[in-house]
Amino acid sequence: MPLPGAAPRRAQSSAGREAAAPPFFPRGRAGLLRRSLRSRAAGAGLQQRRAMEAAGAAGAAAGAAAQDAAEAEAPPTGAAAAAPRRLLALLRDKMCTWHILKTILLGQILSLFICGTAVTSQYLAEQYQVNTPMFQSFINYSLLLLVYTTMLAFRTGGDSLLQILKQRWWKYIFLGLADVEANYMIVKAYQYTTLTSVQLLDCFGIPVLMALSWFILRARYRLIHFIAVAVCLLGVGTMVGADILAGRQDSEGSDVVIGDVLVLLGASLYAISNMSEEYIVKNLSRVEFLGMVGLFGTIISGLQLAIVEHRDIMKIQWNWKIALLFIVFALCMFGLYSFMPVVIKVTSATSVNLGILTADLYSLFFGLFLFYYKFSGLYILSFVIIMVGFILYCSTPTHTAEPTTVPQPCSAGLDNAALKLDENDSATPAVTVQFMSGESVVVSTD
Repeated sequence: MPLPGAAPRRAQSSAGREAAAPPFFPRGRAGLLRRSLRSRAAGAGLQQRRAMEAAGAAGAAAGAAAQDAAEAEAPPTGAAAAAPRRLLALLRDKMCTWHILKTILLGQILSLFICGTAVTSQYLAEQYQVNTPMFQSFINYSLLLLVYTTMLAFRTGGDSLLQILKQRWWKYIFLGLADVEANYMIVKAYQYTTLTSVQLLDCFGIPVLMALSWFILRARYRLIHFIAVAVCLLGVGTMVGADILAGRQDSEGSDVVIGDVLVLLGASLYAISNMSEEYIVKNLSRVEFLGMVGLFGTIISGLQLAIVEHRDIMKIQWNWKIALLFIVFALCMFGLYSFMPVVIKVTSATSVNLGILTADLYSLFFGLFLFYYKFSGLYILSFVIIMVGFILYCSTPTHTAEPTTVPQPCSAGLDNAALKLDENDSATPAVTVQFMSGESVVVSTD
């Protein structure tokens, strides 16, 4: 039986739960709502961060791709920009060397010596009507005789004057004859032909010299050497054109054919003389060359002087100015002959002949003040062209071909086969073996 008041308490408690329940359910829904909102916000933030990370990764990838593309395009631009620098550095290393600068300097010193001889000769001819080329050469050869032949005379041993004359006297006679006649023919040609012909045809000696050096001295040239020679000849052509425009071709010459032939012969004899000089200087000695040329040149020029110029010498009205011009000419010619072997030994005869092409230009520059020549800008251009060709030639050295040897036959032939076998048998050493006590073996060859 139920206790009194129990049912009402149960009912009350149940009603209390029902009455107390409403406040708890709203708080639970709000928490769930807040949690859901928070989770959604967190999810949205996560997605946003992931999107930002993806965008950043995409941007980084795009930047890396752009950098790679820029790096891929950079080398050609850098190479294209560095190519001129490398070319300039190569030209500087090849052209601006001490050897080339020294060769240029030595060549221009020779050109100045030649310029001195040309100016003094022209001044003697125009101001005092003195035309004695053989007498002027005779003075030069006499100075060489007094200096270098005397030095040979005081030598002893195999390179003394007497030994040289015993071994090679006839060779130096031909060398002296070639040198003397080359000087005479070139000067004589001015009486028959024009200045243009002399300047152009005088260059004929350069290819002749190269051919002689190829076959006799065994010099071997490269393509750049032939290009350099062509450039130098172009500079000579420019100089001749400047002469024509300046009006220096007043006379046509009395006999152009004879004058041109004299120039060609003189240029060829110069080539022979220069080739012989290079061989003697590089294989024997400079003093021997100058001493022998001085000796035989004095004899040959003295005989020719007595035959062809004795009347012209008698007509000279001597005074101190004429004597001074002769002295200056002789000193310039002596300096040219003494200094040229030094330059040839350092370079070559062909290189020297290319370098002295500027001598005519120096003479023209002096002529502007002494003989009142007309100036032309082509003179400067021709000088630059000749110097460019000269530097090109000196930039690459020539080489000398080795002499070919004839191989010896390796077979003795059938007739000598038995003889060779006998020789081989006789050449084979005999071996003797002796057994001594103690099991030792002694081997001896007879």
